Amino acid sequence: MKKWTFILGLMLPLWSVSQSIDQKDLDKIRSGFVKDNYTVGMQNALSSNPITDLAWSRENEGTTDHYFTYRVEVSGITNQKKSGRCWLFTSLNIFRPMASEKFNTQSLEFSENYLYFWDLFEKANLFLNNIIATADLAIDDQKVRWYFRSPVDDGGQWINFVNLANKYGMVPREAMEETYSSENTSWMTKLVNRKLREQALALREMKASGKSDKAIENAKVDMMAVIYRMLALNLGEPPVEFEFRYKDKEGKLVAAQNYTPQSFMKAVLGDIQLNDYVMLMNDPTRPFWKHYEIENYRNVEEGENWHYVNLPNEAIKAFCIESIKNNEAMYASCDVGKQLRRDYGILDVDNFNYEAVYNVPFQMSKTERIQSRESGSSHGMALIAVEVDNDEQPLKWQFENSWGAQSGEKGYLTFTDQWFDEYMFRIVVHKKYVSQKVLDIYGEKAEMLPPWDPMF
Repeated sequence: MKKWTFILGLMLPLWSVSQSIDQKDLDKIRSGFVKDNYTVGMQNALSSNPITDLAWSRENEGTTDHYFTYRVEVSGITNQKKSGRCWLFTSLNIFRPMASEKFNTQSLEFSENYLYFWDLFEKANLFLNNIIATADLAIDDQKVRWYFRSPVDDGGQWINFVNLANKYGMVPREAMEETYSSENTSWMTKLVNRKLREQALALREMKASGKSDKAIENAKVDMMAVIYRMLALNLGEPPVEFEFRYKDKEGKLVAAQNYTPQSFMKAVLGDIQLNDYVMLMNDPTRPFWKHYEIENYRNVEEGENWHYVNLPNEAIKAFCIESIKNNEAMYASCDVGKQLRRDYGILDVDNFNYEAVYNVPFQMSKTERIQSRESGSSHGMALIAVEVDNDEQPLKWQFENSWGAQSGEKGYLTFTDQWFDEYMFRIVVHKKYVSQKVLDIYGEKAEMLPPWDPMF
């Protein structure tokens, strides 16, 4: 039975005033830390060395190689530098082999900076629209606080790329090269966010003072001109049209041709429609075989929100294998920091034994890690390879990363099938490799989820 007590005239549950650590508790805790020889040695080791060096499972070394039964033909490693644009690099990377084949080149890289410019620009517009739509709510309302938390950022996922490419097309890297600010985005986004928050407060004040909708919209357009200026100064101005010439595989210089971003994308993709790709997620905190959508999680006002079908890993893996067999890479995202041996380019659940270091068990399931925010998707990469056994069951997989060729195994990361189960979250695969059952679910009305859910 719960006991109650009175403090300064307030009736509170007794447990609310007995949570501090008293001397008796502290004595008990101290007595449990026995300094035997192992503990003293480990204390010395941990206080003088990186934890991962001590936790590395020596017996795991050399157990995973980088050879695969099926592997997509890829054409070189990209580098996102000091930016959070992995989703954008990954989305473009899965079409690089297609572009190389189309133009008969050894390698072709798209301009990540071009779509990054439009991503920040469109996110700024969406943020100001959201501020106007919620101007009647208190500034400490949960939704308003969520909007102010991060007006724009580098982050995103597949549908953000689709929204941008469908509206703005694609261009080769030569048409809009990287800049210092595109490769080192922190200060630029900080200052853009500072200006956007200032603009948002002004729009709320206009709404509160009874200004007309037309006046508010005109003010917003003027504000967007300021954001465009800031982005153009940092990233350069996106091309409306450009000339593109290149050397083919035989070393022959191909004559320049004029393109718009839209016509260039059409030249690369042909009849392929970006909306024909399906996002699949493995989120064991929710029922599988259902369609979900995240409220207002998009980057373009008229674009689609993030939506996906939640599936068990076994189903997702079957679709992935079919895509790889047909030489088509996939967008994928995962919790890359978990059990990563970066210098070897290996992700394996047995890479590091932290229990042995601390003599403390770590026992959370994937569900519990998601619920407690211990784990979630942190990085996007292209899924390009799979090793299978005699029954065509997967043993290991490989990512094409965007951390440069010096990272991992010449820019690639190999991961075991067990690691896939624990730390893979999202895959995007063309609908032709997906079962009709999943496509039918994808066509159903989605259950709406809030953007502050732990998975997003």
